[in-house]
Amino acid sequence: MRVMLFTDTLGDVNGVARFIRNSAACALARGERLEVVTSTNFEIPEVANIRNFEPVMARPMPKYPNLEIVWPPRREMMRAAREFGPDVIHVSTPGSVGMVGRAAARELGVPLVGVYHTDFPAYIERLFAHETLTEVTAQTMRWFYRPFEVVLARSRTYAAGLGWLGAKRLSTFRPGIMLEEFGPSHRSEEVILSLGGSPGAVRALFVGRVSVEKNTPLLEHAWVAARHELEKRGVRAELVMVGDGPDLARLKTTLAHQGVVFAGFRKGVELARLYASCDLLVFPSVTDTLGQVVLEAQASGLPVLVSTVGGPSEVMKHGETGLALAPVEAAWTRALVELMGERGRLAAMGRAALANAAEYSFEHSFEDWWRVHREVKEGAVRAG
Repeated sequence: MRVMLFTDTLGDVNGVARFIRNSAACALARGERLEVVTSTNFEIPEVANIRNFEPVMARPMPKYPNLEIVWPPRREMMRAAREFGPDVIHVSTPGSVGMVGRAAARELGVPLVGVYHTDFPAYIERLFAHETLTEVTAQTMRWFYRPFEVVLARSRTYAAGLGWLGAKRLSTFRPGIMLEEFGPSHRSEEVILSLGGSPGAVRALFVGRVSVEKNTPLLEHAWVAARHELEKRGVRAELVMVGDGPDLARLKTTLAHQGVVFAGFRKGVELARLYASCDLLVFPSVTDTLGQVVLEAQASGLPVLVSTVGGPSEVMKHGETGLALAPVEAAWTRALVELMGERGRLAAMGRAALANAAEYSFEHSFEDWWRVHREVKEGAVRAG
């Protein structure tokens, strides 16, 4: 079976890009015919089954300089699709490259599969609080995904709420990460100290885009209140923030002298060390369809605090590997104080988190993802 995957994100630092890069590597190792195509000026892995077409034009996205708006070379990419001869086309993102993939499927007469990785209407609502703009975005998503045979969601929660998308078939596939890349063995106090951290502190960690749609204002206020209470109890607490985004400059001002270490973008071994060198992940996003960082943190031996809204709560066990909380400041403040004030409880939850993460290998995730494409291909063959 030949699958061609079109994506607008590959060189970026986000969960979607990591999933696609891992899929390409996994397919290559298994001898599966997966070809990944993109168009970006960002650095991408030099892998045999990844093709990067030089953009006709690329501009930084407003408010997100680390993201691109790209005009891809449509003619070249369509020619590549004809030469590869896919049985199924997978479109990972509803952007300009995704549009080329959608058009290629129509021209070649092959079925389309996609993953609803990002909840764009929720992002727009969170960023702009504009009802009309949110509805226009939702209508655009409905139009984009209409011809898809299957749209996959990253969690059952999101699949259940995607009826408005009007897809022919909604399904899910098993989440997973490269477990071998993470683990408590990466722990290093020196890594945190080199960034300005304090020795012996108990540390919460945030990993992700530093932006309103990740609910950073809630984290900001809950952290200040929790740290104040922890100080009164004689607990030295720090928050390590990994990532960049439009809310970063503001937070560097408002959280100055509040025990916050800003680590910037990190990936690979550096990121694994930061995970393992902290004690608790805090991820208050209410717009994430999965939250891959929640799995990565647990695989590093960290308990997690996540929102009850969205997909992240599905890959943790409330009360065992962390807590799933309503997106309310008081609840997050209370949880931070309770957990960061009890190292024994943190350690016990961390051990449970590590055991839970072991169930989410990327190999199993890829097998499930690939199975969906095989079913779609066979369905298309039977229909023909």
